[in-house]
Amino acid sequence: MASSSRLDERAPVFAISVAAELSGMHPQTLRQYDRLGLVVPQRTRGRGRRYSARDVMRLREIQAMSQDQGINLAGIKRILELQDEVQTLQDQLQRVRETLESMSPAQRRVFTADRDGEISALRRGERPRRSSGSGALVVWRPGHRR
Repeated sequence: MASSSRLDERAPVFAISVAAELSGMHPQTLRQYDRLGLVVPQRTRGRGRRYSARDVMRLREIQAMSQDQGINLAGIKRILELQDEVQTLQDQLQRVRETLESMSPAQRRVFTADRDGEISALRRGERPRRSSGSGALVVWRPGHRR
């Protein structure tokens, strides 16, 4: 196997029995977590559950929060939702940074970013286009003048 080959941590490869063993839980616990929406595995055509390495890591995290920290399942669900939201925002911010780095200095001066993080440069004095229901954010760097 080539050294550049890596397993996709999101690939649904583990049956419920394997995921349960890897996480140190009973398969029935995994089924309950699926019903509660804590860890929702992908499904096979036959409706069997398939867990990814990321799912197994999340199961271990849930177990630690529950057993070691005494957090109830509703609290754990909210924590996981907030962690997912933070990750989504960090990913969006990274895309914005990468887009900014690819722009020329003149383009970086004024731009708009929509809710999905799509960035468009504006010319001096140009106003952002408004689409129905979405606002535009104008960002500038104070102190930078022509």
